[in-house]
Amino acid sequence: MTQEEKLKIEERIIDVLKTVYDPEIPVNIYDLGLIYKVDLHEDGTLDLDMTFTAPACPAADFILEDVRTKVESIEGVTASNIELVFEPAWDQSMMSYEARVELGFE
Repeated sequence: MTQEEKLKIEERIIDVLKTVYDPEIPVNIYDLGLIYKVDLHEDGTLDLDMTFTAPACPAADFILEDVRTKVESIEGVTASNIELVFEPAWDQSMMSYEARVELGFE
């Protein structure tokens, strides 16, 4: 895979992540700042680190499965390793400007 192909696949990964929502929050997980790492390897394996707004998120299983299903459906992604991390702890400063506006913080 060329560097250009890798960048295009990573862009598609981000686009797909922007279609994943926590059912309780009307903003996608990417703009919420819940995605910490997107690392696509030459063999198509995706390493993705993500978090939740709270460790005891009741929708965690649903969201993780939605992420896995969607990223693995992208041409060029052969497998995904999704790591749930809580360091650094998520806070509102990690949200995009658009997310802060949508949620009334701006």
